[in-house]
Amino acid sequence: MTRPAKKALRIYAGPAALAQIRERGALAPDMVRVIPAAAGGPKGLILGPLDRFIFGDWLPGSAQPVHLIGGSIGAWRMATACLPDAVRAFERLEHDYIHQEYDIEPGAKRPSAEHVSTRFAQNLQTFFGGEVTALLAHPRYRLHVVTSHGRGLLAREGRLATPLGYLGAYASNAISRRGLAHWLERVVFSSLDGGKPARMPFDTEDFRTLQVALVERNFMPALQASCSIPFMLRAVHDIPGAPRGAYWDGGITDYHLHLRYLSGERDGIVLYPHFQKQVIPGWLDKAWRSRHHATSALDRMVVLAPDPEWVKTLPHAKLPDRNDFVNYLSDNAGRVRAWEQGVAAARQLADEFAEWCARPDPARLEPL
Repeated sequence: MTRPAKKALRIYAGPAALAQIRERGALAPDMVRVIPAAAGGPKGLILGPLDRFIFGDWLPGSAQPVHLIGGSIGAWRMATACLPDAVRAFERLEHDYIHQEYDIEPGAKRPSAEHVSTRFAQNLQTFFGGEVTALLAHPRYRLHVVTSHGRGLLAREGRLATPLGYLGAYASNAISRRGLAHWLERVVFSSLDGGKPARMPFDTEDFRTLQVALVERNFMPALQASCSIPFMLRAVHDIPGAPRGAYWDGGITDYHLHLRYLSGERDGIVLYPHFQKQVIPGWLDKAWRSRHHATSALDRMVVLAPDPEWVKTLPHAKLPDRNDFVNYLSDNAGRVRAWEQGVAAARQLADEFAEWCARPDPARLEPL
């Protein structure tokens, strides 16, 4: 007897999202108002097939405006969704990300931050060059790129100030997430809607937040800043149109974008393709498991995530991650092979979501 294939996808829903789906009898594309995209580096590769299905086949079956919010690799993914041929663009993003390679100086374990930043800027230009005007003028999608703007010792990048600043940020965040705001603030670059930055689809009372218009002249530096992991890349300074200072990875303040979405609105779904069930607020909150639980902020959210047991069937029984760059230091071809195998397996996630949308099974929905 052939054993049934292991299910890859788990679908989690907050109480308000669950009520809306039950009322409609299905999750329909016209219910979606927001799509967040987390930081997490190579982990985001596993979501490529879902991205292609959602933006290429499923969401085009509706007409409402949708807010796309991303930090770090999530910002690159959501910007890719705004390109004219999103499916082909996602395929290219997947290929380029998997095949990236950096020069390492003799005796070093990793490339220098200067080298990675220079190469990353070149990659952004190659990928988005000539497309930014059309991307920002997408008729339906409102793009929001999340960055972390330094304050105090982190206001400018410095050889001593930056390590000390992040040490202070870690200690303050350990006491209270609001304490992190003494060191970093959330700056969101939003595409225009009616000549002004699009309204953010979440309230900002949880954390110190500024909004800046995302336009052609600051698109590249804003996106690079959102992906600039401290100490692995250099901070991006003095982004045009934004407050002066150093900007880092948006995942520091908003690792998984645990935000109070659609506050004050009666309906609407936040659809979240994610690489795990937990929606962790900030990167520095990874160590504090008490901050990993769902809150009322996520009541309208539907999370699409790989089953942890299915993840164990992937190469090395895990999702791709940044440690692979070090673990495969002398075998880049081996890393590429492992990542390609993981992404190929992830097509099952998209297939199962498509099947569930076509034939809704209430038993697949789990509480977030």
